[in-house]
Amino acid sequence: MPFASPKTLPTPSGTQLTLYMQHAKRRPRAVVQVNHGLAEHAGRYARFADFLAGQGFHVYAHDHRGHGATRAPGAPKGSFGPGPSASIVVADVLAVHEAIAADHPGLPVILFGHSMGAQIALNFLSAHPKRCAGAAIWNAPLATALEARAGKLVLAWERFRLGSDVPSRIMPRLTFSAWTKAVPDAVTPFDWLSRDPKEVRKYIEDPDCGWLPTVDMWRDIFDFNLKIAAADAFAQVRRTMPVQLVGGGADPSTKGGTVMRRLERRLHREGFSNLETRIYEQARHETLNEVNREKAMADFAGWAKKIAG
Repeated sequence: MPFASPKTLPTPSGTQLTLYMQHAKRRPRAVVQVNHGLAEHAGRYARFADFLAGQGFHVYAHDHRGHGATRAPGAPKGSFGPGPSASIVVADVLAVHEAIAADHPGLPVILFGHSMGAQIALNFLSAHPKRCAGAAIWNAPLATALEARAGKLVLAWERFRLGSDVPSRIMPRLTFSAWTKAVPDAVTPFDWLSRDPKEVRKYIEDPDCGWLPTVDMWRDIFDFNLKIAAADAFAQVRRTMPVQLVGGGADPSTKGGTVMRRLERRLHREGFSNLETRIYEQARHETLNEVNREKAMADFAGWAKKIAG
C-alpha cells in the first residue's frame, strides 16, 4: 500500500523536504528513519514501511535534495545544489531526525540507508555519532579513497568541458551501464536492480526514477565516500552500536557483496562488536524489491526488535 499524503518539512538549509510517515499499527517499539538511494525517491519504500508498521515500528522517509518532490534552492532534479553540498544533505537528515524526536520523544531511532542512502547514513553517523540506537547499511557501493579521488579528477575534467549542472556523460558508463553488462541476459538497462521483472518495470515507468545525476551530484557522492574512507570517520561512534550490513550476492554495484564484507572487516578492526552481516545469494541491488524481499524484511525486523527491546 502507498504512503499517506506526505508533509513538507522546512530545514535550516532552505530545503522543503517531502517527508513520508507510516505510524506503527501496534504498540510502537522504535522509529526507522529511511534514506533512499540515488535516482529514486522515498515513496518506493511504502511496502517496507507498511510491513514495519505491522511489527510495531514508526517509519519516516524523506526525499533527498534533488530527488522526488523535495524542493531546495538551486537543486533541481539530479543536483544536490550549487557547490559542495554533501554536508547539506546530511543536515537535512538531521532535520528529519529532530522531527522524529519531537514527535516520538524517548523512542529509539534506527537509521536505515540503501545504496547512496547507506553512504548518507554512514556520513550521518560520523557527524552525529550519539543520535541513533542502531544503523542498517544496505547495498552500499562504497568507493575506496583512491577510487573516490580518481572519480573526482574525472569529474573535474568533465566539469571543465561541460559545466557542473549538466548530467555527467562518463559516470553512468562507469556505473549503471557497467552494472547492466554484468548481469547475464539482461533485458533492460535496469535489470541489475532486481530479478523481479515487475519491480524493474515499475522503476522504469516511474518518472522520478532512473534519471542521470549532474556532474556536481556525482562529486558530492564521492565526497560522501571520502568522508567514510577517512581513518577517523567512526572514531566517536560507540563500539557496541548494533550495525546491520546487507548485500546481494549478485549485486554488481557492490561486487557481489564483497564491498559490504570489506566494510564488515574494517568495522571489526576498529572494535565494533555488534555486527550482523547478511549477503543474500543471487540477490541483486534492491533487496527490498527482490524476489526474496519478504525474508529480507523479516530478517530486518528481527534485528531491529532486538534493539528496541
